[in-house]
Amino acid sequence: MAEQPKDTIYIDLDDEITSIIDKVRGSSHRIVALVLPKRATVLQSIVNMRLLKRTGDTAKKHIVLITSETGILPLAGAVGVHVARTLQTKPAIPPSPSMPDSTPLTVSEDVGPEEATGTSIDNTRPIGELASLSRQPEDETIEFDNDDLEPEEKLPKTTKPKKNKKFKIPNFDKFRTKLILGSILLVGLIVFWYFAFFVMPSARIVIKTYTTSYAASLTMTASSAAKELDKQQKIVPAITKEYKKTDAIKAMATGEKDLGTKASGTVKFINCNKTDKLGDIVRTVPAGTTISSGSKNFITTEAVDVEPSSYTGDTCQANKQSASVVVMAQNGGDSYNLSARDYAVSNFPTMTGKGSAMSGGTSNIVKVVSQADLDSAKQKILDQNLQTSKAEVSKLLVAEGYLALPDTLTVGAPVVTSAPSVGDQATEVNVSVTVSYVMTGVKLDAVKQLIEEDSKGHIDTKKQKILDNGLDATVFRDVNKQANGDVRFLLQTEVVAGVQSDVTGIKKAIAGKKKGEAQNIIGSRPGVKEVTINYSPFWVYKMPKQTGKITITFEQVNNDNSSNGTSNP
Repeated sequence: MAEQPKDTIYIDLDDEITSIIDKVRGSSHRIVALVLPKRATVLQSIVNMRLLKRTGDTAKKHIVLITSETGILPLAGAVGVHVARTLQTKPAIPPSPSMPDSTPLTVSEDVGPEEATGTSIDNTRPIGELASLSRQPEDETIEFDNDDLEPEEKLPKTTKPKKNKKFKIPNFDKFRTKLILGSILLVGLIVFWYFAFFVMPSARIVIKTYTTSYAASLTMTASSAAKELDKQQKIVPAITKEYKKTDAIKAMATGEKDLGTKASGTVKFINCNKTDKLGDIVRTVPAGTTISSGSKNFITTEAVDVEPSSYTGDTCQANKQSASVVVMAQNGGDSYNLSARDYAVSNFPTMTGKGSAMSGGTSNIVKVVSQADLDSAKQKILDQNLQTSKAEVSKLLVAEGYLALPDTLTVGAPVVTSAPSVGDQATEVNVSVTVSYVMTGVKLDAVKQLIEEDSKGHIDTKKQKILDNGLDATVFRDVNKQANGDVRFLLQTEVVAGVQSDVTGIKKAIAGKKKGEAQNIIGSRPGVKEVTINYSPFWVYKMPKQTGKITITFEQVNNDNSSNGTSNP
């Protein structure tokens, strides 16, 4: 038996019409069976169906659609394409609005294969017989591997003409657009609902309460030797903390130094010491001795012996001059080019130096680091660091549970270093200063106990509690350091007593409650005068369940009807 002139092509659900046409053209068989998937939409278009029909005619191929989709059958019938329910079913052209299904299809002038062969397709004959029309008559069986296809169903009867009804093809693109827009709208509504009823709702509550206050004034002693509070003597345990800070600053060098050549000359020494004369004592002026005239100093370069001069009564005759010795100016500069004159001799008060004219000095004045530069930079660092260092050492005390006594701050001797050093040539100098700050602190819990003990004489402890012990605004006066190292001081503060401000407990009690119920819960607490609740946004009608969304503000109402508010988020 000759090879069957047929081909079976399975179409994917996402195949386009161009892809199907390419597959038909690429087939080398005369009969092409296109097996369509369920819910295939590509051939539910009359344009695509006509393109497929024309492709088969141009390629001289018979196309048979293997499908049972009711939306495809009328279109196939309209253009004259054969359809079979399964690969084992005889093909037929479905009925169309313009052609009764009982009339066999005769290929018109537009159909290529029939025009070339002069044959027509009988829709009552199987695909295998159709393939043999252009070949030798031969009994042929067409077999397809299609176990997963639907069971054979009967095609609509072709003996009865159907009414020509206009077939309306659904617009799936429009449906898909509406579906996407509807999904976006639904998600938006859900997000808005979540934010509107869970994120945005908040409540602000103002609670007005009665309070009383009094000025507390306690004299106590801070002792580093005390381990526990002595309420009777008001002795409070204390410690000292040290904070060491090193800071650096850059300053301009303001000193001047003449680096020119040094002037030189000679000098002779006269010793007018009557005692030396009587004792016939010869004094030796060593090398390196300084002789001075005003602010100008010269240094001897060699040692010389000086005999005492004669005396007439109490008058020195200055008649015993020493040999001449060379002297050099202490510093360079032409200002040392002095005329001949007398000089005072360092360490020899009874001697006089007779100097020759000094010469050879030249000037070359440069900037050098002076001691005044270091002193100015040091003071600037101390001034700018005093307050910050006081705060830092206070933090050290607070971190360990102590109340700092600022007036006990002592500043250690600063250690100053510089680069370059004093006297070195430079236009600026880096000055580093290290300072130690020491402060005394008293045990915070012990001070609170003394304030609570003192409050018993000022408030009714059965009805009121201390709301603010005033330690954040404490004033220390008469701070005196005792000989044994203890510190005696006067503590002054304002203590406020009133209703217990249990913010956390109130929030938990009213979370999720309606306005009236929440007002009753808060108003039932002792000492509460008035409760005001405001919701946000406007559609909120009850307290948020999240306590973080509730803000509570206490307003302390005094006897003069004035208010002092404290906010607690």
